[in-house]
Amino acid sequence: MITIQIQYFAVLREQRGESAEKIETAAATARELYTELKSQYRFTLSTELVRVAINQEFKDWDTKIKSGDHVVFIPPVAGG
Repeated sequence: MITIQIQYFAVLREQRGESAEKIETAAATARELYTELKSQYRFTLSTELVRVAINQEFKDWDTKIKSGDHVVFIPPVAGG
């Protein structure tokens, strides 16, 4: 198990009911982590619509995560 900090924006923040949290997970990649959280919190967006950043850099969904990482999930944002 690893411990990571997660931050959510926009619709994901609304669906989670929190903007950030620290969790323990067995996920090895950003994709596995999002899949785990999507199931747990019933996120409605697929990985095709969400970007992931790890330690302040946009990354591929198959990027490995490690203990201490800061992971941010960024959904599309509408503005006006």
